[in-house]
Amino acid sequence: MTESVPRPDPAGARGDDQWLAEVARAASADADGVPVELLGDYLRLLRDAAVTGRRPRRGELDAVGVLGRRAAEQGVSAGRAVRLYLSAARRLWRHLPHLDRSSDSETVRAAADAVLHVVDAAVATLAEGYAVARRELVRHEESLRRELVDDLLRGDSDLGGLVERAEPFGLDLARVHQVALAAPSHRLPDAEPAISALERVIFDRLGDRDVLVATKEGLLVVIAPAEPVRPGRGGPTDDLGRLMHGELDRLARGRPWQVVVGRPHPGLYGIARSYEEAREALATARRLHTDAPVIDAHDLLIYRVLLRDQPAMVDLVRAVLTPLGGARGGAEPLVDTLAEYFACGEVATEAARRLHVSVRTVTYRLDRIRTLSGHDPAEPRDRFTLHAAVLGARALGWPRRALPD
Repeated sequence: MTESVPRPDPAGARGDDQWLAEVARAASADADGVPVELLGDYLRLLRDAAVTGRRPRRGELDAVGVLGRRAAEQGVSAGRAVRLYLSAARRLWRHLPHLDRSSDSETVRAAADAVLHVVDAAVATLAEGYAVARRELVRHEESLRRELVDDLLRGDSDLGGLVERAEPFGLDLARVHQVALAAPSHRLPDAEPAISALERVIFDRLGDRDVLVATKEGLLVVIAPAEPVRPGRGGPTDDLGRLMHGELDRLARGRPWQVVVGRPHPGLYGIARSYEEAREALATARRLHTDAPVIDAHDLLIYRVLLRDQPAMVDLVRAVLTPLGGARGGAEPLVDTLAEYFACGEVATEAARRLHVSVRTVTYRLDRIRTLSGHDPAEPRDRFTLHAAVLGARALGWPRRALPD
């Protein structure tokens, strides 16, 4: 059933205005309720073009560009805005009375050409204004997001203000969150592709928009809820760090990436605490020359303890391990053997497999360690001392680097 739209009344402007208003309302309905105010004087431009062939002036098109900006600011999608303009043109053309009465094909053709020119120029200007506004809105949102992330990670901002600022981003500061840092192998010229990739995969996998992704000091920062993922999506890749690394490793730039995940903590200050843990863990991993793609800050807690009193750690390494330098080949093979021996639960066969040597070699080295250091790896008290010394040596870079004075 064809909708009835009043025809313009040639006798007066009042009837003409009513007709254009009806066309605008019908076009708005076609575009899912886009406000008719976004048409501005567009319908009059179309009518004048159809009747007189007049082309729009620059100032009139600039006004359409302003309406495109307003549509973006009001949250109207670009598709709906364009649909409003195209529907308005279609409906106005259908009810132009002088074309209904005209038998001159040239008159109709000239009117159509003039109207299409207006539609082409107006829609292009509308889209341009919309795009400019969207870019400005995106830049503004990115700025707000960076400022919010900086304040969240610093942890010393006003709680009430942060809660209010976090709400538009869907971040519930009452939840338990964890912070993950992704470090590229070299500085990225443009981090936006990496941010977009992380947002897409994390939103899809976690099923939760309570996530913030930003950059800070050359690192990608992800603030994400620490609750378990939705049922039915289990598997090792649901771990935040592995999920991030798997997606980042697909990108052309930044590889190889290293991702460090802080421990989950509740509340606003828990975010700052998780961030500091992740940052310390990344710095420790670099000191240890660890090339593991994904690191859990929880696994490096012992190094935080050891490095807080570096002079004591230096004394421990010097007293317990430097005597191993008297072995043939130096201390490094023996320290590596101890590290793997403790890492695999003190199983000589597994340590030999990891070191790519024979079991006999491992047992020989353990015996040399007992002789040179005076500490027996098989004795519980000595084992603890040796293990702490090995961890300290790794943190200090010894024996590849000299011990600090």
